[in-house]
Amino acid sequence: MRTLLQVRELEVFYGTSQALFGVSLDVHEGECVTLIGRNGMGRSTLVHSVMGMLPARRGSVALRGRPIQGLPSFRVAEAGIGLVPEGRRIFPTLTVRENLVATARPRSGGWTLERVYTMFPRLRERERNLGANLSGGEQQMLAIGRALLTNPDLLILDEATEGLSPLIRQEIWHSLQLLKREGLSLLVIDKDLEALMRLGDRHVVGASHGQEALTTSGRRPTFRKRTSAFEDSTSRTARAQAGKTGQARFTPAAACTWR
Repeated sequence: MRTLLQVRELEVFYGTSQALFGVSLDVHEGECVTLIGRNGMGRSTLVHSVMGMLPARRGSVALRGRPIQGLPSFRVAEAGIGLVPEGRRIFPTLTVRENLVATARPRSGGWTLERVYTMFPRLRERERNLGANLSGGEQQMLAIGRALLTNPDLLILDEATEGLSPLIRQEIWHSLQLLKREGLSLLVIDKDLEALMRLGDRHVVGASHGQEALTTSGRRPTFRKRTSAFEDSTSRTARAQAGKTGQARFTPAAACTWR
């Protein structure tokens, strides 16, 4: 399996405060990788750095072996990474259709406006409505459809179900399962651990800098002292727990909870 996205020893600062400590991760072609961790663990910071929205002080980011670190965001998007940002960030004064086509990048055999409308029929119904007049769920569908129309090789979703009703969340997770079956590479951030465990092929777990984290390989967990901000887990049936110290753990179990 070929590596699509490669992040190595990434360190990011906000002024003098360090947010990421030597983060490394890979996303392979056709793979779904999830980022798991409590608020403040640096998941969105990692996404912003990959997308060129936040400079890294050290480390590297490559897409298909080509360095993309330091490129402006629009160049990263042109290279093949699509982003569904936290908060949706649609254009409120544009119609649904205008939002979708504004950043579209046609590709032979790729995503088209009709394919997006087929996946999200509600967008077809609201095609002439302004973005500001949509519900939160409709705005999220619009944000996903807009990213798909850039025809990315890798789609990153940052808190795609946050603040949505259970029915809409279920529809979003179903759409992500369809995208995975079609072979689109995904990097997903969310707080719904059960849904993430069902969707993901591998799970990267946030851990406080310098703390001990429990990772699993297959069914056999092992402890390791880490300086990286993230731990990699290959277990698809794991219980993730975070205590008051912010320590992230994975232990084999049939269900997932987050405390």
